[in-house]
Amino acid sequence: MRILAGLPAVLFDTLWDVLPIVLVLGFFQFRVLKRPIPNLPRVLVGLACVLLGITLFLIGLQQALFPVGRAMAEQFADPGFVGGVAGTSAHWTRYHWVYAFAFAVGFATTIAEPALIAIAMKARALSGGALSAWGLRIAVALGVGVGVTLGVLRIVVGVPIHWFVVAGYVVVVAQTLRAPRLIVPLAYDSGGVTTSTVTVPLIAALGFGLAENVPGRSPLMDGFGLIALASLFPMITVMGYGQLAAWRSRRETLNDTESRGGAS
Repeated sequence: MRILAGLPAVLFDTLWDVLPIVLVLGFFQFRVLKRPIPNLPRVLVGLACVLLGITLFLIGLQQALFPVGRAMAEQFADPGFVGGVAGTSAHWTRYHWVYAFAFAVGFATTIAEPALIAIAMKARALSGGALSAWGLRIAVALGVGVGVTLGVLRIVVGVPIHWFVVAGYVVVVAQTLRAPRLIVPLAYDSGGVTTSTVTVPLIAALGFGLAENVPGRSPLMDGFGLIALASLFPMITVMGYGQLAAWRSRRETLNDTESRGGAS
């Protein structure tokens, strides 16, 4: 009942947030294009579904995803669990279950990300099957898992985030010069695809909860940054996936050539 009581307020906030988009679309449709909206009843029904869906999603974040993520981080960082002393930070190696949980959450939420599924299917169709949809999804999920794990390590150790970001982009630039041209734009977009509806809430909640419970860490200074790393490392893994696929293709071509030469 408490959730239902807050539904109108969240719905009003959602309507207020969506209103600028509706006004922009309406302005260009009626003032610039000067044409009526095709299938207006269907569009209005779709808009109502969007408003209701966003409202329910926001309520779900507040009631489930954020509390679960923060509660899990709090339990994993508890001194009694990691073998530390209350009020002091345990050695970073004692947080191994936190790292495992961070990788699992990053990997699992990315595999289930609807935006990534759509991108992977489109990439497979446009490449004529040269790019595997599952291969691309796994590559992106591995990148997110590694990025979130390193972000958690940064929170535990207290290392400034710019060291991770600078080092990561150095690798990205180096790979860009060497990776197949087909995979580079897709790899860059794959980083942005990860920051979507399923992945962001859990990762953000994990970062905030961990920063609140690791002694000496600030939620404002250390709680943010996980999403940046989760967006960075998929670029590396997707370009690595493309480089591996290109290497395997060259190797198979070479083996075929050698086998034909031997047969002749």
